[in-house]
Amino acid sequence: MKKLFFAFALFTVMAGCAHRPESISASYVSHEKYIQNDCAQLATNMDDARTNLAKYSAMQDTKANTDAVTVFLLLVPFSALSGDHAGDVAKYKGEVEAIETAQVKNRCKA
Repeated sequence: MKKLFFAFALFTVMAGCAHRPESISASYVSHEKYIQNDCAQLATNMDDARTNLAKYSAMQDTKANTDAVTVFLLLVPFSALSGDHAGDVAKYKGEVEAIETAQVKNRCKA
């Protein structure tokens, strides 16, 4: 019975940990938002979206690393208390995908 309780407690704690950015799926963003932009505007939008994605991915990685340490030391994931940046990572992954689709539809060169 103790083993079952320990396994359940460990699962519960680990479920509250921040996810790595690469395991976060993109949110849906319609390419229609960008379809009216010309190729130069799309390139600028892509640079901005990738910069934001890199920024929030780094912040999410920090949260995941902090969670790994706090779970090891305290058995409590810190992001469960302070939140993480998974929503922002998903949003900017979706923005990048939408801009890529708009670039393809507008026949922009990479």
